Amino acid sequence: MRAFLKVTKALSDKTRVRIFKMLQQRKMCVCEVQAVLGTAQSTVSKHLTILEDAGLVSRTKDGLWVNYEIDRNSHNPHAGPIMEILNSILDDDPDVKADMQKVRTVNRFEICTK
Repeated sequence: MRAFLKVTKALSDKTRVRIFKMLQQRKMCVCEVQAVLGTAQSTVSKHLTILEDAGLVSRTKDGLWVNYEIDRNSHNPHAGPIMEILNSILDDDPDVKADMQKVRTVNRFEICTK
């Protein structure tokens, strides 16, 4: 029950759902997610930590970059079925649509090195 509640609580926040939908498109670093959402780096990091703790996203270090992506091998047995559902819903939501447009154009080399 605890693992299930962790996933559902992680996805009970609109910003975290938006981040999850962005990461369905591609790996992203914190500064890219921050640029899409227009929120503070600390806020984005907090949301990513909650998603990671629930087993929905994972991170990998690549030189100076920390990349976040959907965790396809989650430790949480409830994450997989919920991720399947999220793959097929919310694509027509106005905020998610706008985020997807920005995800296509955001470039870490332009925003993270300023």
